[in-house]
Amino acid sequence: QVQLVESGGGLVQPGGSLRLSCAASGSIFSMNVMGWYRQAPGKQRELVAAISSWGLTKYTDSVKGRFTISRDNAQNTVHLQMNSLKPEDTAVYYCTASRFFSMGPDDYWGQGTQVTVSS
Repeated sequence: QVQLVESGGGLVQPGGSLRLSCAASGSIFSMNVMGWYRQAPGKQRELVAAISSWGLTKYTDSVKGRFTISRDNAQNTVHLQMNSLKPEDTAVYYCTASRFFSMGPDDYWGQGTQVTVSS
């Protein structure tokens, strides 16, 4: 089992920044990839960014150049630095841990943290 605990969500004005963090514990050794998904009201859950244990990253097009994912393998933590936030970034953000970049039925999700971008 793997436990994922997110922190850092909240309310921010357009153009502002937030930093999300996720701490993983448990049987994390086989989870090569950690990442962030988000789900906005009425929309499907989508990949935001992911990073492998060897540093390979993936971003959805809408956040490239604004969001940066990073990972501390020794601490089993992953962070998402979000800059130049837009109202369309409003969503619940979920931390994930998986063996591959695509999520499978045996992979793990956090509880989610709300990010609201509004003036």
